[in-house]
Amino acid sequence: MNRTSPPVDTPAPGSWEELVTTALLGTDRRTPPVLVPGRAAPSALLDAAAVQTVRRRAGLRPARAAGRPRPAPADPRPALPVAAARRLTMLLADRPGAGGGGRRSTAPDLLELLPQWLQVANSHGFAAPPQTMPALLDAARGRTDLRPAVLRFVGPRAVWLARLNPDWRFTLRATPGAGAALPGPEEADRVRRLWQEGLFAERVALLSAIRAREPGAARELLDSTWATERAEDRLMFLDSLRTGLGPEDEDFLERALADRSRNVRATAAELLSALPHSALAARMAVRAGSCVAVDHMRTAPMLTVEAPHVCDADMERDGVAAKAPAGRGERSWWFGQLVEAAPLATWPARLGGRTPGEIVALPVADDWQGELHAAWCRAAARQGDAGWARALLGTPSAPEAGGPGAVSLAERAKLLGTLPAGERAEWVAGFVAAHGLSEAFQLLGVCAVPWAEPLGRAVVDALNIARDAGSYPWSFSGVMGLAERCLDPVEAGRLDGLLAVPDESEDASPGAGGYWAEAFQRLVTTLRLRAVMIQELEATAAAEHRPPTHHTTPAPDAPDQPAPGHSTPDAPTPNHPAPGHSAPDNPVPDAPAPEHTEAPRP
Repeated sequence: MNRTSPPVDTPAPGSWEELVTTALLGTDRRTPPVLVPGRAAPSALLDAAAVQTVRRRAGLRPARAAGRPRPAPADPRPALPVAAARRLTMLLADRPGAGGGGRRSTAPDLLELLPQWLQVANSHGFAAPPQTMPALLDAARGRTDLRPAVLRFVGPRAVWLARLNPDWRFTLRATPGAGAALPGPEEADRVRRLWQEGLFAERVALLSAIRAREPGAARELLDSTWATERAEDRLMFLDSLRTGLGPEDEDFLERALADRSRNVRATAAELLSALPHSALAARMAVRAGSCVAVDHMRTAPMLTVEAPHVCDADMERDGVAAKAPAGRGERSWWFGQLVEAAPLATWPARLGGRTPGEIVALPVADDWQGELHAAWCRAAARQGDAGWARALLGTPSAPEAGGPGAVSLAERAKLLGTLPAGERAEWVAGFVAAHGLSEAFQLLGVCAVPWAEPLGRAVVDALNIARDAGSYPWSFSGVMGLAERCLDPVEAGRLDGLLAVPDESEDASPGAGGYWAEAFQRLVTTLRLRAVMIQELEATAAAEHRPPTHHTTPAPDAPDQPAPGHSTPDAPTPNHPAPGHSAPDNPVPDAPAPEHTEAPRP
């Protein structure tokens, strides 16, 4: 029986809605035809509502039985090793906030290890066990950062499950073609039909797939319907051109500068400014160059700034926002946008043939240094210019904790993103060694995982110094949480000497010694658990002679935010799983074996 069928003997279409409306408005203002106006109308309304409630619940018209769902598509990938499957069940069973109190225990946050576990499992091409798929999709529903890895791991069955459970409908939006195979480059008719008739998610997936293999064909496809697209859709489609962006896209982007949507114009201008030889980049170079000059009349060369006095229509067309944010001067706002969009290669020729390092070292008159250097930071990050990034970062041990150019932690983090992974880790290690961890959290977040040995050693040494100084341990909880997920597991052996409760000095924070001991115990336990996790996944791959994979992954996308889950108390330990879930085959080293095991449940 289909319980969504209309009730039997319904007096009139929409009568239930009519009763609800009457209840909201009152019987004095509106009385349905089935009721008699007067003092008895409220009681009659309730009686009628009771009758309709019974009809809605019990009186159903017969309906055809729904057809059985089609079987789930086959997944040809190899099955997950048994030990790794049990480990996955344990990670998914962890629930943040299950314990009481605010103090962290020595047990790892298992759910926080799931992203790394998925990355390693996906690198070996394993298929997700069917019984874990609902829990995986539930986890991805609550955490958008997990969705790409979960959908890749679950594979083609993710869409099949999403069609049966509306809670997982994000899968239909995130999966290319909503589970249907995208047409190939030789299927022009299918491509055109899907582009013109498909759902928005399907069209985004199609455009992204074509852009990855044939950038020109994707641009032509977008151009064919550009004038009829909605503004919000044009913005999303335009964003796909970031992949494979090249000089061939300039004509299309120049036309997009005249779009009626301000956001579309701004995005087109940003993309054009990333093309150093585009006409827009040349226009911005002229505008920005006219604002900055070298003053040779002083005893030492100095940069002078003359910000624009007006934002004309041509500047607005090229993406300059005319209205400044609250608390920001208009001239400095326009000036920053011009410098940010100008090619960095313009400045050496404009400023006397100086190198980026020499330019950044020049003093700037009239307190314009912060604004000028901040704009250069944004330009270096946008254009991916490592030479300018190095100049703006300076040496990590500089007395100015940000170097001569960077004016905020966020800008330093973006500059570091332009450097190779090894150089990035080395710079942050020097910063930590010179300035400690109080400002390093955001910088640590842009380093590849696992951290390189110099960076890991610098972080551990800084934590040890803070511990010996009796510092407030709670202020380092964010860095400690990052270390649990990002330190190389081989560092666990170096931490054994930090597990004892240190002697507390008179000026130390009360209870700090015990907290530090628990925090380091938690760190060591987590590192050893991560080592076992990787071993469980790689053992089968090694037996099948698969090529080794380097599991270096970028750090969290939002390094300025505390890592989620690191205030979670009393999560289950690897050898004491949550009730009703199986214990792992390979417990954490030096831990007692579990007393019982149960079959894993979905």
